[in-house]
This record gives sequence, C-alpha cells and structure tokens, in this order.
Amino acid sequence: MFSHMRMSEEISHPFIQSIIMVLNDIACNVEYKRFNMKDSANLIRRLKLITPLFEEMREIKCPLTKGALASLQEFSKALQSAERILRQCQSGSKLFLVLKRDYVASKFHEVTEQLQQALDCLPYSQLDLSDEVREQVELVHAQLKRAKSRLESPNLELYLDAMTILSQKDEFGTDSTVLRRFAEKMDLRTTADLKQESHALQNLLTSKFAKYDELIEQITCILTKLRALVVIDSKELDFLDFKRDQRSSEARIEKPNSPNVPNDFRCPISLELMKDPVIVATGQTYERACIQKWLDTGHRTCPKTQQVLRHIILTPNYVLRSLIGQWCETHGVNTPNFFGSSCAGKAGEFANQVSPGDRAMIDLLLQKLSSGQIDAQRAAAGELRILAKQSIENRVCIAEAGAIPLLISLLTSKNLGAQEHAVTALLNLSIHRPNKSHIVVAGAINPIVEVLKKGSMEARENAAATLFSLSVVDENKIIIGASGAIPALVDLLRQGTYRGKKDAATALFNLSIYQGNKARAVQAAVIPLLMQLLSNPDMGLVDEALAVLAILATHQEGQVAIGSAPSVAVLIDLITLGFPRSKENAAAILLAICRNDSAHIVAACQFGAFVPLMELASHGTLRAKRKAKALLEQMSKTGACS
Repeated sequence: MFSHMRMSEEISHPFIQSIIMVLNDIACNVEYKRFNMKDSANLIRRLKLITPLFEEMREIKCPLTKGALASLQEFSKALQSAERILRQCQSGSKLFLVLKRDYVASKFHEVTEQLQQALDCLPYSQLDLSDEVREQVELVHAQLKRAKSRLESPNLELYLDAMTILSQKDEFGTDSTVLRRFAEKMDLRTTADLKQESHALQNLLTSKFAKYDELIEQITCILTKLRALVVIDSKELDFLDFKRDQRSSEARIEKPNSPNVPNDFRCPISLELMKDPVIVATGQTYERACIQKWLDTGHRTCPKTQQVLRHIILTPNYVLRSLIGQWCETHGVNTPNFFGSSCAGKAGEFANQVSPGDRAMIDLLLQKLSSGQIDAQRAAAGELRILAKQSIENRVCIAEAGAIPLLISLLTSKNLGAQEHAVTALLNLSIHRPNKSHIVVAGAINPIVEVLKKGSMEARENAAATLFSLSVVDENKIIIGASGAIPALVDLLRQGTYRGKKDAATALFNLSIYQGNKARAVQAAVIPLLMQLLSNPDMGLVDEALAVLAILATHQEGQVAIGSAPSVAVLIDLITLGFPRSKENAAAILLAICRNDSAHIVAACQFGAFVPLMELASHGTLRAKRKAKALLEQMSKTGACS
C-alpha cells in the first residue's frame, strides 16, 4: 500500500496523522472496555503510551527516511491487528471470550509480537525525540518483549464458573450463587444484555467457529440459564420476553392476530417457520427435513447460493433455534414440535432428532466394537469419537445404543490407538450431563486412570479432561479421588505438554473442591510442583497454579505444605506485580499460611509485603481488599512490620 511513497513531508506526515487518529480512537473509545479483559486493558494502555512518539514525529520538519517509513508500515499493520482483536472484545460474544480464552489470549500474543517487531525496526537515532518520549517508548518496548515471552490464559475463575454452570442439569438446578456471580462479572444481567449477546452469537455462526458445535451448544446453554435468572431477578419484567410469568397481566399486552414470521426464521426451501434449523457447509441455514430431502435426491449444492458443498454434514443451529423459541413465546405462537433447549429436555427427544442414516451408522459402529477385531474396534471408536463431538443428539443416541460399556472395555486394550479413541469418545459423550453417571456406573473410572498413567500423551491428556468432566458431579469427586487419579494427574502436571498440564491443573482444582481430596493432592507432592509453575511465568500456568494453591490453602495440610515451600517471597512478588486475579489469589494463600503459622508474617514483612498490601487494600478487587486488610491486621497485632 505504501511501497510508492516519496520521502517527503507531504506524504509521511499525513500517514503519521492517520496512525495518531487510530491510536486516539482506541484510547478514547470506552466501548473497547465493555468486557474488561486484562489483555485488552494492557494493550490499550501500551498504545496510549506510544501515542506521544507519533505526535513528536508529526512535528519533524525534515522528510522521514525510507527505513522510518518501512517501520511505520509495519506498525500500521500491527495497529490494524490490535484494532480487530479489540473490536472482537467490544462487539463479539462475551461467552466466547471466556470459553475460548486460550484462543483469544493467543491473538493478543500475536498482536504483542507484531507491535514489538515494528518498534524493533524504528530508527530512533534518526528521529529528534525528546528524552521523556524516548524513555517512555523504550519502557513500552521492554514491556512488549516481556509480554511476548509468556502466553497466559486469563479469566480462569470465569471459565471455571462457566464449567460449573454447564455441569448442572437445567436452569432450575443451577447454583444461583454461581450464576449470579457469573452474570455480574460478565455484565449479562438484563434482557438487553442477553439480546446483544444473542446477536453476537449469531455472527459466530457465519465465522470459522460455526463448525464448533460443542462451543455453540455450551454458549446457548449458559444463555438459557441466564435468561431464567433475569426472569427471577429483573425489577422491570419485559412482558414480551416473559409473558408466561405475567399471565395475570395478559390484558395489558396486545397480541397481533397473525404475526409476520421474520424472514431469517423461515426455511429458504419451504418458506415455513423452522423447527430444527441446521447449517450447511456454505453457512446457510435450512430446516433439517427440507435440506436432508434435497441431499437425499442427489444434490450436492447449496439451494440458496448454488455453491458446491464441501461436505454434507448438517450442524444444528442452536442459537437460531433459541431465537425462534423466544419469538414464538413473545408472539403467542405455538412452539414448533421437537424444539428444545440444547441443555434441557428428555434424552428421548434428542435421540429422536438423529437421522435414520446416522442411527444406522451408530448401530454398525457398535457391531464393529463388539467384533473382537482390534483394527475394526479402533476404527469404530475413532468414528464414534467424531460423532459424539458433533452434537448432543449423537451423544444421547450413542449412549442409548449401548456404546459406553464397549468403549470402556477398549481402555484396557494394548493398542494405544484404540485406547486414545475410546477415552476421547467417552470425553465427548460426557459433555451430556446424564451420560456422566452412565459412564461412572459402568465402571469407567479405574480404566480411565490407567490410561492417564500409561497411555500415549494425547490419551493421557484426554483422560485428564474426561476426569474433569466427570468430576463436575459432586459424588463423582469422591469416587475419582479414591481411585488413585490424583497422583496420576500430578505426574501429568509434571511431565505433560502445555495442554496436558492445563488439563491436569483444571482437573485437580475441580477434584480438590471435595475436602477429602485436598489431603490426597498434598500427599501427592503437588504443592512443590505448583510453586515451580509460579516461579516460571514463561510456562503460562500461573493462573492455574494459583487457583489450585488457593483451594488447597483452605486445608490444614495444604497450609503446612505451602508454608514449608519457599512461598512467601513468590506470593509477595505476585501481590506486587501480578494481574488483579493473581494478586487476589496470592493474598488469599498468604493469609491462610500466616494464620496457620505467625512466623510467615515476620517473613512477609522482611520481604517488603507492607507497601503492596496497602496498595491492594485500597485498589484491589473486593476479595483482594478483604484478604489484604486481614493480613495488615495480622501484621499490626504481631508488630512484625513496626
């Protein structure tokens, strides 16, 4: 775009002005802070600090050099990338940002690297910059280099709250405390908030994430539960959205005799209101029965766009299905048959939505699983693994067909490929809550733990993820803890890949919610390992390690073990330099060990804890303020810092 620029004041300075305008827009646009991720805040802050550089460059009277212009081009590209990710945080799905936190973190990491490389190339010696601006830019440059070297995944507690919400059977069985806390932190407390989130989700269906059926299903499930919470908590009930809860006021609502069905809710083939909308490879949505009939007659094109379909997989459009349900309720239209929430309803209703072709395929795969021929069994388990990932209907149908005991029997196979497919298929089946109890009752825990100990690395990682999924049911935490899973998870936390370590840490956190498992985790020597992760932020697991330590610090043995490790200095560093959530957990852990042994209060004072604790007590999160004030009171009572 800028390859033909002349090195003249008339060309270069307007270019600089355009960069300044974008920087000012980012700095002043409060909408970018709609969902205040720490990565967003850091990126905006650094871009604001860089702005004076370009303001001074704008005042340079001599033409810019070719090298300076090339560096500006690179910075402009990086700025465009920054604007894109910030706009995703502004107008995209908040629930997507939490559930796909690793992906979002990686995008911020890419932007950080681009900005750092652009500043690397800037010829500072050729620019007449003031000392103040030069020092400020060098500071930001150093921050970008440090940030590039570590990839942290934020919002762990929000993610864990989301997993807890998803683990509940339906909106009425969900822990209202967790749901309210989640709604408050996510700023999804009103009908308008939820409608905005629904529109953002609709955009996801036309993006590359449309194929992630499980993700769309999870987001829709959480939205359904949040809507139920709004019905209960809202002080200004919307009569259109919540008509069934306001039957006594029906006379105040004017119902049109024959409401016009929105075009987006009509099938492009039948032009009727859709009851089971599905997405084809081109991103278009159709009524399942209509598009299936079209495909069954030999067509391999999209009826609306006439494009050739890359594949003929039909992905349920859960978001549109939910929107149609809301519209029907609002306008007094009978809800279409087979319509239902993706996280509620009877299993038979889901099973009935599986096409005859898929049902026949599942039956055939189960025959192969029963054949005793390992190659056929491995291939069948691999196919079931894929089918179980695609939709909740498939999960129900596969479980009802009797696949779970057959898959469990493959966990003890000497064929590592069969093991891997089997444990991953069970992981995908366990996403549907009723299947969790079926899997445990069928005797899966001990074989899964054996895979966790001896399987391939991918199988071990998926075994850890399966144990996490099963452990969201409280009674399963006890069973899994007694099976010997915790030492095996600690081994994976020590030896695994980055993904494996994250899966192990998440499973350990969830299992340690049960008091009896805390002692098991401490006895498995997890605390020295967690302290290593805290001391090595480049590994990108600080948040996960702190979360596990914080829950173990509520147990007597955990307090002793954390206190015995060289923990005080590390915790104070995190309270001083960490992100808000890190500071909060670090303060909670430090308070727990100080209450257990007053010697740690003296050590904390020696390491300079007083000033950062005063800062945290004034400017931390609510929980962090409470912990910091309690620590300061402990110090005052002992006179350790006097």
